[in-house]
Amino acid sequence: CRNPIHRAHYELFIRALDAPNVEPGSVVLVHPTCGPTQEDDIDGVTRYKTYEVLKTELNNPKVHWSYLPYSMHMAGPREAIQHMLIRKNYGCTHFIIGRDMAGCKSSLTGEDYYGTYDAQDLAKANCEELGMQVVPSLDLVSTDQGYTTVDEAKAKGLKVNKLSGTEFRKRLRAGEDIPEWFAFKSVVEVLRAATK
Repeated sequence: CRNPIHRAHYELFIRALDAPNVEPGSVVLVHPTCGPTQEDDIDGVTRYKTYEVLKTELNNPKVHWSYLPYSMHMAGPREAIQHMLIRKNYGCTHFIIGRDMAGCKSSLTGEDYYGTYDAQDLAKANCEELGMQVVPSLDLVSTDQGYTTVDEAKAKGLKVNKLSGTEFRKRLRAGEDIPEWFAFKSVVEVLRAATK
């Protein structure tokens, strides 16, 4: 990813270890990009600092951390394939692909340029040739009972907690509370220190 890791990201990569095509005893490599990204993204040094505090806080032997000095190109499905190859060179056998991976907006319409699952579909179609397996990310939401899938939340009638990225950044700049279901307190502290 090219963003600080929030609770939903953590839930996604921890739950990926339980995917049907992942062997028991596997570990996850959290391998975010730390190079320049989009103009409005958080800078690479600050993102690196958030990863380091989270690595220390979580201290999870199933989670390994490494950083990729790479600039995102926002090339959607093709970039997903490139990332799979890069991670294969790091020894990975599986690759988690989220919704709209490396997506961007159309400069003409402002709409998403790529389809929500285009990157997942292209990766699945080419995973055998690439020698990698795809682990599609779950569609998770935060509820009063913790993180669960959207389908499970609907089936149980659970209230879904919502906080947009825009609202998060607004609260961050204003020094307002950010709920712990959304972001790790240690990550928020690093982000706030960087915006002063």
